[in-house]
Amino acid sequence: MAAYHMTAPFLMRKEKPDNGFPLTGNDRFEGYCKDLADEIGKRLKFSYTFRLVEEYGQELANGSWDGMIGELRRGEADMTVAPLTITAHRERVVDFSKPFMNIGISIMIKRPEKMKPGVFSFMEPFSVPVWVCITVVYVVVSFSMFLVSRFSPYEWRRLPFFGNVMYNQFTIYNSFWFSMGALMMQGSEHCPRSAAGRLIGGAWWFFVLIIISSYTANLAAFLTIERMKSPIESADDLAKQTDIAYGTREYGSTREFFKTSQVTTYKTMYNFMTSTSPSPFAKTIAEGVLRVRSSKWNYAFLLESSTNDYYNNRKPCSTMRVGPNLNLKGFGIATPLGSTLKEKINYAVLKLKEDGTLHKLKETWWYEKGECASHPGHRESKKRSLSLSNVSGVFYILISGLVSAIVMGIIEIFCIKKRLSPQYLSPRMKRNDTRLLRFGSPPEQINGLLPDVGTR
Repeated sequence: MAAYHMTAPFLMRKEKPDNGFPLTGNDRFEGYCKDLADEIGKRLKFSYTFRLVEEYGQELANGSWDGMIGELRRGEADMTVAPLTITAHRERVVDFSKPFMNIGISIMIKRPEKMKPGVFSFMEPFSVPVWVCITVVYVVVSFSMFLVSRFSPYEWRRLPFFGNVMYNQFTIYNSFWFSMGALMMQGSEHCPRSAAGRLIGGAWWFFVLIIISSYTANLAAFLTIERMKSPIESADDLAKQTDIAYGTREYGSTREFFKTSQVTTYKTMYNFMTSTSPSPFAKTIAEGVLRVRSSKWNYAFLLESSTNDYYNNRKPCSTMRVGPNLNLKGFGIATPLGSTLKEKINYAVLKLKEDGTLHKLKETWWYEKGECASHPGHRESKKRSLSLSNVSGVFYILISGLVSAIVMGIIEIFCIKKRLSPQYLSPRMKRNDTRLLRFGSPPEQINGLLPDVGTR
């Protein structure tokens, strides 16, 4: 006979079969522990009958125990196949097998709403300080290239058809264009000839290579992942605030853990739970889960990680687990003190763990039979298409660039003197230009009249 407490997905009542015949005996139940008991029965060659018990078991004031622990002590059950936590207090009165599942106390909260990507989400791979630094470096490199080219004789070229007139291709505008071309990985028609200029260019190209590679590596994640901002991330976050209430099951090892803990954070949490009104404790796990689902992100429930994962995979899929486990413990099969079944069950549990049966059972009842298609640590295999909201900022930048170009074009036509090559100048303009050259105009003034001329 095996005592058991009804808790999903460890043990649940099976629905009636299609033929309409009533279910009897152990066939009335299904779940993880039902399959576990069947596997142990096959390996140890014994049969069993489930006996349902309301409570796991706690010590009463007169020294006796109730629940499953009490039935074992009174000889009313031979073993308990249930999510019964192995504790030192219980180990004094019953024998436990090796843990068939390792768990810990975890935090359940209501799943926060997903944050849709912003218009300029493509800029999020870098923080604002990084973008500012890149802009500053771009300006500094451009000015450095301009100054180096001005002082280096290798950057001055002789203009054809103009005798000894010298021309420098790295004007302030061309210097900025050279840096911009490198930053956009497109290059430029201008190339430095001096050693100093090439050192600046080489260092800038290497900088751009690393920056662009880093940006591209992080861009996909920021464009495709809809992130969720959780109000809390750990037990420390819960202990430091008072806006979000939190509690445990009214009776059980989880509450006992906080009650007896000597850790400052956990002691603070227990004092908060016992002094909060209305009481944050739940009579059953289902009640605590329902309270989380119906809350407006102002209640958290503390329960075993295995149960937490199970309910997170059940509809309406509105809860989630946050933070690491608060402690490490395990579920074990309990037998009366001195029972001959203990060593046999230990052997069976170890064999089931080694051949992967326990892992397969958990995968089946937690995730394969889940209703939310989620598995911790598993990435979604479906390919996601980018929506317009993911890349709308790029279109805004393009439109802004086009509008700015049109405005600048109008200003150049109507407000700035039109610049043409000498062969297209009128005879009167040629005489004016020759006059400028005759009086030895500096290269800056010559550059204002003539277009850029490449090396010939």
